[in-house]
Amino acid sequence: MTKYVFVTGGVVSGLGKGITASSIALLLKSRGYKVFMQKFDPYINVDPGTMNPIQHGEVFVTYDGCETDLDLGHYERFIDEELNFTSNITSGKIYKSVIDKERRGDYLGATVQMVPHITNEIKNKVYEAGITSGADIVITEIGGTVGDLESQSFIEALRQIQYEKGSENTFFVHCTLIPYIYGSNELKTKPTQNSVRDLRNMGIRPDALVCRAPFNTGEAIKKKLSLFCSVPVSNIIDSIDVKNIYEIPINYYDQKFDEIILKQFNLPIKKANIEYWKDLINTVNNLNDEVEIALVGKYVELHDAYISVSESLKHAGYKYNVKVNINWVDSEDLEDSKANLKEVFKNSKGILVPGGFGSRGIEGKIKAITYARENNIPFLGICLGMQLAVIEFARNVCKIEDASSTEFSPTCKNPIIDLMADQKSIVNMGGTLRLGNYECTLKKNTLAYNDYKEDKILERHRHRYEFNNKYKELLEKKGMVFSGINEKADLVEIIELPKHKHFIACQFHPEFKSRPTRPQPLFDSFVKASCGK
Repeated sequence: MTKYVFVTGGVVSGLGKGITASSIALLLKSRGYKVFMQKFDPYINVDPGTMNPIQHGEVFVTYDGCETDLDLGHYERFIDEELNFTSNITSGKIYKSVIDKERRGDYLGATVQMVPHITNEIKNKVYEAGITSGADIVITEIGGTVGDLESQSFIEALRQIQYEKGSENTFFVHCTLIPYIYGSNELKTKPTQNSVRDLRNMGIRPDALVCRAPFNTGEAIKKKLSLFCSVPVSNIIDSIDVKNIYEIPINYYDQKFDEIILKQFNLPIKKANIEYWKDLINTVNNLNDEVEIALVGKYVELHDAYISVSESLKHAGYKYNVKVNINWVDSEDLEDSKANLKEVFKNSKGILVPGGFGSRGIEGKIKAITYARENNIPFLGICLGMQLAVIEFARNVCKIEDASSTEFSPTCKNPIIDLMADQKSIVNMGGTLRLGNYECTLKKNTLAYNDYKEDKILERHRHRYEFNNKYKELLEKKGMVFSGINEKADLVEIIELPKHKHFIACQFHPEFKSRPTRPQPLFDSFVKASCGK
């Protein structure tokens, strides 16, 4: 029988529930158990695909084309497992499913209510994750904080799961804040007591508390929490601030958190294979060199909008014992006629232009690409970054007048980037992009082939516009190489400039497949080139 771990949060948001859930999963996997992860988000959007990255951060995409919360990126990077459509469940997705069933008559005329119909749908999504993944243990994070109005249906569904499956098959982890009061120099437990009381009022008693605090809470605090929250002292876990997030699983491991969970599940406590993670921590904490790489984007005021990209750069840096410092460049600033690109990029050894949507900041990104190409600075373009690299080359090398994309210039004379025929009739924005894994065939004796060392690759996509093959022959004559092609639909996936030190761009999102112990090949070679190695 599949076992279930549920991670809730209290007092304040932003405590690191996602990292806690990921750490638990990593430790259980290190013990030889097959794990799977889920995130429940209480917002009404069906998925984050239509949400502004400045407000919500990055949209992460699973291999099967599901647009999800950025926390799933943390999950995949920690546990090195590919997640799927059952991993990100929103209130909007639940309500839509229930309403669709009501319209079809599936409920046989019954009055559709929060309980049991909404809660049953939530429970089905939890059980579906266990069935489709074949996991021994499913770890589910509940977004928001206990007491939020919009998350009450999720909490009620979890209470029912606990009742149905029993305590030997369910484990509840409650993440909470232990604030430190300056002046009196005390850690305060009252907010945690109140949060646990709210959770118990909804029928759930947590099996463990994860206490976020600036330092270890100590025995006296734990005894007090144990008394007022009915949680054993041994099950109260300190989650203190650390140098880097990779230390958190080891912190939990030292407190036997995974053993506590396995004992409740009556599962064997197998020997943990955790040394590789300790080696990673040692590497990250002792990087010898530094390199600056410019990330030119339109959402740079919120770094979470590019979290997978920035993490992928760091992963590649770990391999070469280099700390990657990101020069966050707002592409709109580069559009100013007074912008001094030489000054902006004076310390940057590589330039990366990531994905995005819409016309804002486009010309600034094109300026950055021109600067990288003309000054032989290593360049990596991703999704929109590839499209703009092709447009820049068409304009400035091939001298094609009015070269642009119909995304931000619908009436341009030369649409180097355009919609595919099957995209032109689409009305709804959400879930209608080219999403998830698509195959790409690599051309031999190219940078892309050298990076991957494979003939065919699978990479995840999230875009609507494609390179217009009408211009392919002309660009090839001027020196651009189309090194990656989706042969089934004859779509360009990777372009490069072989005469340049390192200039490559891809239509897909390679950042979604990077891992801290195994950097993604395009990021690997880009950082390597930026370091001059």
